[in-house]
Amino acid sequence: MMVKILVQLLVCFWITLSFCVTEKVKERSGRQRDAEFTDKYQTCIQGVPGVQGRDGNPGINGIPGTPGIPGRDGLKGEKGECVTERFDDPWKPNFKQCAWNSLNYGIDLGKIAECTFTKHRPDSALRVLFSGSLRLKCKMACCQRWYFTFNGAECTGPLPIESIIYLDQGSPELNSTINIHRTSTVEGLCEGIQAGLVDVGIWVGTCADYPRGDASTGWNSVSRVIIEELPK
Repeated sequence: MMVKILVQLLVCFWITLSFCVTEKVKERSGRQRDAEFTDKYQTCIQGVPGVQGRDGNPGINGIPGTPGIPGRDGLKGEKGECVTERFDDPWKPNFKQCAWNSLNYGIDLGKIAECTFTKHRPDSALRVLFSGSLRLKCKMACCQRWYFTFNGAECTGPLPIESIIYLDQGSPELNSTINIHRTSTVEGLCEGIQAGLVDVGIWVGTCADYPRGDASTGWNSVSRVIIEELPK
């Protein structure tokens, strides 16, 4: 009786064991087939490349680097020339005035008055001015000229300094009575005069191609000559 029961148990154990092994083999085979299918049919295929994107915005400046090593000293230069600088003295005003009360000078040709001036620099200019009453009278057309001289010669730097009065021809009776005295000026700048004493004169003379008349200078009033040295 016991032997029979033992045989039945062995048969049941063997049948159960065979079924379990078979199921595990089936499960392992199914997993292997799934893995092979995935490797064969589910691999990603590379698509067509896309359009290139735009350039990005410029980046910010980087941090400044550290200073480099100082370079070597250069070659020694050639010896220079010794130059003495010239410092001019500051400009100081230099002027003079000569005045006369009632010259009443009635000459038609010649020097009327003179004023001596000390010029300090050779490269400066002289500004001269005569102020006084002038008159010209004549029965026919006439012309008189008042002008400056410097040490006896007229200015040549650049041109003479002068003023003229001209009377046109009119009726002899009317012109013979005209006697008008007017305050007038003769003024200008003269360059090229050497430094030192300069005799500045005011003269009266005739005009070119015209006869002289009856001239008068400084009637019944103050006449003056003003001289000033100016830098160029």
